[in-house]
Amino acid sequence: MRLYAYCLCLGMLFAAAGCALTPQNDASKPQVAPEPHLVQLHAYGIDHTSWPEHTKVLLSSAVKLTGVPYQFGGRTPETGFDCSGFVRYVYAQAANLNLPHNARAISEIGNSVPKQALEPGDLVFFNTLKSAFSHVGIYLGNNRFIHAPSSGGNVRVEDMQQAYWKNRFNGAQRIYINAKN
Repeated sequence: MRLYAYCLCLGMLFAAAGCALTPQNDASKPQVAPEPHLVQLHAYGIDHTSWPEHTKVLLSSAVKLTGVPYQFGGRTPETGFDCSGFVRYVYAQAANLNLPHNARAISEIGNSVPKQALEPGDLVFFNTLKSAFSHVGIYLGNNRFIHAPSSGGNVRVEDMQQAYWKNRFNGAQRIYINAKN
């Protein structure tokens, strides 16, 4: 019991010290904690601090869905996602955009982007079914993308430099989002 009380007091002391040492740059602006789903991107070497707000909203929406199971034809977190269902859901929720129903059709909208010019939020396409543009994901930065992979998998972040993805990359598209969305 004494150890518990000691730990509790020590925890309260550290919490109080942390609060007292937190700098307040501008008292007129509320201090907003960073989006926890974006903070976890730092583990992949992705720095989200300079992203425009609409990109943060889009990618936070995507990262929150990590772990949702793959389901062919799936279009919601409750039913699971296939690759295009995942991308469509994220863009609909975060940007109020309705994208087409499959990866190939999605690849035909927006503007083409060379691989070396990818920016977070761009759509990346792969040939996974011996057919060009048969798979789609959302680029996060630092050669990482998030997608709904295949049967038995879950929405997850992958490295585009892995041989499997590197050899199947088909291209990328940038869909401009109205920053007011």
